[in-house]
Order: sequence, then structure tokens, then C-alpha cells
Amino acid sequence: MKKSDFITIAIVAAVVCGFAFIPGAWEWFNTTTANHGLLMSFFKFAILGTFGEMLALRIREGVYLKKGFGLLPKMLVWGVLGVVIASAMTIFKTGTVKLLDGGFHLNGKAAEWFAGDLSWGKAFVALCVSVLMNTLFAPVFMTFHKITDIHIAETGGTLKGFFGNPLKIRETLSKKINWDIQYGFVFAKTIPLFWYPAHTITFLLPPTLQVLFAAFLGVALGVILSIKK
Repeated sequence: MKKSDFITIAIVAAVVCGFAFIPGAWEWFNTTTANHGLLMSFFKFAILGTFGEMLALRIREGVYLKKGFGLLPKMLVWGVLGVVIASAMTIFKTGTVKLLDGGFHLNGKAAEWFAGDLSWGKAFVALCVSVLMNTLFAPVFMTFHKITDIHIAETGGTLKGFFGNPLKIRETLSKKINWDIQYGFVFAKTIPLFWYPAHTITFLLPPTLQVLFAAFLGVALGVILSIKK
């Protein structure tokens, strides 16, 4: 292990201990999440999503940061995507329950199961939410994230480069994304094998923990993709 590994472990341990042992820290987190959900989603994903990419870089190349990595642009992109993800989670939770109750004539059972304690009914609704969200929303989200990653890399990893150059969406989609990997692995394998079950667990958690857990899943996936590479 390198010195940077010990520093990283120490920082993570300090944060965990802070929430575990500082009086009122966890209550503050839950209250702030409930009152300022989208703002907290921005910071959760900005920190944890970027940390996941740093871990992935450590696995691939032995360092947490390198020239051109784009720490600040990545944090900004992850933060914005965190707001989008939190919004999508709310939309799909509400919409899926309405669909099950109305379209499949469950007559309020889906809403009752989903709002109640852990049960097979609640697990079924959570699975439906996860499948719909990851099938309809995730491919668009993942593709846009890939476009921003390429843009950050091509503009030197700086905020000036990120904002000073337009996103070449059409060119990136047609020429710069490896669709054998993007579709054949990221879509076809990680969505059904990782995201379907992972987000089913997410939607079984208390609402104040769902976005945080989703952000942690981004860290886990970053490690998985690094191993794949």
C-alpha cells in the first residue's frame, strides 16, 4: 500500500466516525436531506461519484489523481447528475406505483405495500421501480455521462476547458464512444446484473438513505468497471 492509500483510508474512517460518534451529526444529515433533498443529492454524488472514479483510477494506474483527470469538472458533472438521478428516483417511484395500481388493477395495494414495512409486496414494487428506471432512464443517463467524460479528457481536465469548449455530442456519439463496450457491457450486462438488484435494495431503504446509497453504488460500479478494464 502507498502513502496515499493510508491517507484515503484515514479520511474515510474519520468521516464514518464523525457520523457515528459526533452527537447530532446523523440527525442533522437526515433533517437536511429531508428539507433540501436536491441540494444534498448534488453534494452526495459530487463527492462519492468522483471518489468512485478516483478509486477506479487507483486500481487501473496506481494513483488517485493524475494530470488531466479533471477533479473539479467531474465533481460538477456528478453533482448535476446527482440532482437528475434524485429527480428520476422520485418520478419513477411515484409513476410505477400509479402504473401498478391503475394499469394492473391492484387497487391501491402497490401504494400500501411500498409505504409499509418490508414484505414480499414491497420488494415486488421496488423491483418494478428499479427495472423501469434502469431500462428507460439509465441508458440515456449513462451515455450522457460518457459524453461528459470524453469532453473533460479532451479539454485538459480544467473548468476553463470544460466551459470554454462546446460539447460535441453528435461527433462523440458517432465516432468516439466504443459501442461494443457501451452497449455490450455497460447496458447489456451491468443494467440487468448489477443495477436491477442494486436499485431494488435502494428502494427498500428509508427515503433519506436512498440517494446516499445510490451514490455509494456509483463507487462500487467504478471499481467493477476498473476490474473489467
